[in-house]
Amino acid sequence: MPSPPTDSPPAGLRNAVRGVAIFEALKGVTALVGLLGLLELLHHDLHHLALEWMGHIGLSPQQHYPALLMQAVDRVNATPVHTLVWLGGLYITVRWVEAWGLWRDRAWGEWLGVLSCSIYVPLEVQHLLHAPHWQGAAVLLINLALVAVLALRLRERRRVPVRVKGP
Repeated sequence: MPSPPTDSPPAGLRNAVRGVAIFEALKGVTALVGLLGLLELLHHDLHHLALEWMGHIGLSPQQHYPALLMQAVDRVNATPVHTLVWLGGLYITVRWVEAWGLWRDRAWGEWLGVLSCSIYVPLEVQHLLHAPHWQGAAVLLINLALVAVLALRLRERRRVPVRVKGP
């Protein structure tokens, strides 16, 4: 006879969801470190620092990717500090809240994860079609794998009947 359904997912799926939780928490930590580093650099001339760095490693600012870096540096210079802090803090908060929800096996954490990962998929596909490269394909595949794991958990959650806790 098959065993009755339980509230917990199969061990492999549970471990995969916890892996996603760790990955999302690490993205939040990385964003925090990056934001703190950026705030430290704001007291310096970022344009000049980027040019010095490019010269040190032998890149020309006229090349495609170094030119993109210089455009990004100039955008950061033009962005008010409070906007950078607010956006960075929001991103970090979403990542950590999602990670907590996933770790604690909350359905809302899974929904937040599916939504936050799915937002990037069309942009990643567009980028891959415009400039095909293995790194872009890897990022897209990782993102799709994250969405698949969380969608499987949500599907599994729907298959298990809700147990009403008695007195």
